[in-house]
Amino acid sequence: MTAAHWMFAFVTLVIIAAIIFRRGVVIPTLIGTLLVAWMYKGSMVGGLTAVFNANLVAAKELFNIFLIMTFMVALLNSLKDLGADKQMIAPIQKYMVNGHVAFFVLVGITYVISLFFWPTPAVPLICALLVPAAVRAGLPVMGAAVAVALAGQGMALASDYVMQVVPMVTATAAGIDTALVADKSLVLSLITGLTSIAIAYAVMRKQIRKPNSAEVEQELAILQGVGAQGQAASEMAATAEDAIPKSVATKWGKAFAIIVPLTMLVVVGYMISTKVIEGREGGLIGGDGAALICGTAVMLLILATLAAKGMKAFDKIGDHLTEGFVVAFRVMGAVIPIAGFFFMGSSDFTGSILSLAEDAAKPAFLFDLVQSAQAYVPQSSFLTAFGILFVGMLTGLDGSGFAGLTLAGSLSGALAQGSGVDASTLAAIGQVGTIFTGGGTLVAWSSLVAVSGFCGVSAFDLARKNFLPVVVGLILSTIVALVIW
Repeated sequence: MTAAHWMFAFVTLVIIAAIIFRRGVVIPTLIGTLLVAWMYKGSMVGGLTAVFNANLVAAKELFNIFLIMTFMVALLNSLKDLGADKQMIAPIQKYMVNGHVAFFVLVGITYVISLFFWPTPAVPLICALLVPAAVRAGLPVMGAAVAVALAGQGMALASDYVMQVVPMVTATAAGIDTALVADKSLVLSLITGLTSIAIAYAVMRKQIRKPNSAEVEQELAILQGVGAQGQAASEMAATAEDAIPKSVATKWGKAFAIIVPLTMLVVVGYMISTKVIEGREGGLIGGDGAALICGTAVMLLILATLAAKGMKAFDKIGDHLTEGFVVAFRVMGAVIPIAGFFFMGSSDFTGSILSLAEDAAKPAFLFDLVQSAQAYVPQSSFLTAFGILFVGMLTGLDGSGFAGLTLAGSLSGALAQGSGVDASTLAAIGQVGTIFTGGGTLVAWSSLVAVSGFCGVSAFDLARKNFLPVVVGLILSTIVALVIW
């Protein structure tokens, strides 16, 4: 144990304190990287160099995630040009015969769309088309907001099983295979999500009204006012040059509304079949699976842009990709310096960050700290699992959900050996806790704001409605993880 180890521990505590007080953690992580490297190398120049190296290493490790997000957002934007995004879910409206059915239809559609396009880009689409239909069927608008948040920002994002951005970040920090974390987080996210959805429905089912009642009309008027503002903003942002002939949009919009979901389902089915055939450790789940989804999205993006713009597609596709990168960096940009600091907790990365010779000893600041404290920590799988859950939820308080993944992953890898719980299990527990909290269903300053804004409800009221169902779901999923793994 060196002074650099103790500085790493101190900075980690400062980061946790900053999260509790709802402050950003980028500055503490950047300064922390400088101080830890300075103390270890005994040189301020070495410390300054390490700040750049840490961010470069983190960017290299996470850039595949940026690409996945970029191409999926670009694809969704190309579908919007044709109106195919709306046509994909418009037929669902007729199945909302009453408020009870509407609640579960919202849950199912939100979950599926969020798995393929991520919840935040999917929120405007769902809230514009399906939420008004659900409210008209008798579901309170707050009930609709709860359904969208728990299914999308919670259950779908916590596993992120299709694009696998989230488990990739967690697994990289833990130093384990992405597929292991992805499989377990899928199970735990479903347990947490379905439990919280069931409790939320039980609590609000008596508030469901008859279709077309006076209360329904009042809520619809408010909701339509919110939607009208969003539509007006969208129309102001559009330019005459971007306009697509109605005949083109009608023809190709319907085609791509069928082609895109069918193609994605075929790809996912193929991925699952390879995993079943090759066993738990094989198949196209993990980095290869995400690459296949991304490559398919690129081909669909090209075809959809050509259909919408013709020869102008050669220029327009660049705009879609730029918009995708903007979204990716907005979501993930702050994660890079945070990941850079916590990557110093593992010997897999410290050699590159600290510019050490290949044959030099590589420190693992976090792992070394945990190992030195192992004798003083009770060897309890129960305490370790719930400790990781608590850390995950705590780091989720920053309102991002992503910033805490590296800490939860690093701690999982460090604590696994002495706890008797597999690192992938701990990582999945921490991941689900982080995302459900900050991804977000429990934090009013997270992307939950998007759901509340489009539904015209208070973000704080929505977070309060989600609190008990989500906490019960997280506790249950953690217990199940300890029992089955």
